[in-house]
Amino acid sequence: MKKRWYAAVLALTVMFVSACQTAPESTYDPADTQTAREQEHQEEQDSGQTVRKEAVEPLTDYVSGDEMALADQWPSCDDAALAKVMRKAAAGQPVTIACIGGSITQGTIAKGDLDDTVGFSRPYADIFHEWWEKQFPDTEITFVNAGIGGTDSYLGVHRLKRDVLSQEPDLVLVEYAVNDANSFFYKRSYDNLLRNILQAESAPAVMLLFMEQTNGTNAQGNQVLVGFQYALPMISYANCIEHMMENGQYSASQLSGDGVHPSALGHAIAGELLWRYLNQVYEQRDELPEPQAFSITAATDDRYADADIADRTNVTPEELGTFSEQDTGEYFPDGWICEEGDGGLTVTLRFRNLGILYIATTDGKSGSFDILVDGESVRAVNADFSDGWGDAITATEVYTSEEEAEHTVTIKKTEGTEKELFWLLGFLTS
Repeated sequence: MKKRWYAAVLALTVMFVSACQTAPESTYDPADTQTAREQEHQEEQDSGQTVRKEAVEPLTDYVSGDEMALADQWPSCDDAALAKVMRKAAAGQPVTIACIGGSITQGTIAKGDLDDTVGFSRPYADIFHEWWEKQFPDTEITFVNAGIGGTDSYLGVHRLKRDVLSQEPDLVLVEYAVNDANSFFYKRSYDNLLRNILQAESAPAVMLLFMEQTNGTNAQGNQVLVGFQYALPMISYANCIEHMMENGQYSASQLSGDGVHPSALGHAIAGELLWRYLNQVYEQRDELPEPQAFSITAATDDRYADADIADRTNVTPEELGTFSEQDTGEYFPDGWICEEGDGGLTVTLRFRNLGILYIATTDGKSGSFDILVDGESVRAVNADFSDGWGDAITATEVYTSEEEAEHTVTIKKTEGTEKELFWLLGFLTS
């Protein structure tokens, strides 16, 4: 089993262990299945399938043993589901690996002062994928990168079905520690995102990655508590680079060119942390049990249990008003655009909770639009982002209730607003 001698690093360990006691206990005895494992390996060899016995060495050597201990300091996390995916890959069966998150997962690299010494410039997600390709060279590995820049777990939970679960993944890596805030709203959306993955038909394994801005900003505090509730494997890039900066090993400008996105060095470190963790699990893959069916109670609640996106692919407005059907971008192309007039698009949807997905623009043309549910204004959303870093895909919750029902939703320009542009990408329902 993995060496977990560093479990006492966190002062919150006692609380965390208590939180993990809701996880189901395993009744597995390695001796019960050893013969079956040996038989499986023999069948693989007889069929000509390559059986790799040794874990592949990481591409880099930036992370010390102490730093790995800081990044992987949660001994009660359960690696059984991850080991099952590895056994499936070792048997030569096709495996689908997915990542979901923001721009860091998508692959944004902000050049740092030491990037020229790294030898390559690749996102952590690609390095994570490469481990599976190198460890199982004779197995078909499908990789799904569902990272979208500037997005959070609230949007993530709503697009999860479309962008990830539709691919029937065996493993999903989740990264939202930079884009989420440390608030209950995001703790809930992150919790529901994880629950929806864990309860998916393909029963995927889940890994959590906690990235961080170099100024220390991250949502790891909330996300660790959710991960502990479900005993999930967790890796903290945040803990690792904080230690590196405190000890003068690397500076903030070496780890990130803009303070938010990792440099090539930062991505290499994140990729190495994940690679080393996978190696640890790989070395004990045959001793770990079959994972139990997920049945753990929610860390928050099940508000977004049926989260989805309604757009032109699955809903037809009763009224378009001054909106028109237009291509609304690479990631959410099936929305509507109001370029002039008062708007007035009206749809009928069934939901308990409602969010609006739109583009906040920097061109100074976008305005404020009211959201009406059953004729009553519930919130105004302002799509003007003139002082922002760029046009931003934005998800805003506008309505919540205790019971699911059919509602009429109308979007029209806020009275007194002169700007008439509004890019409506879709409705977030749950």
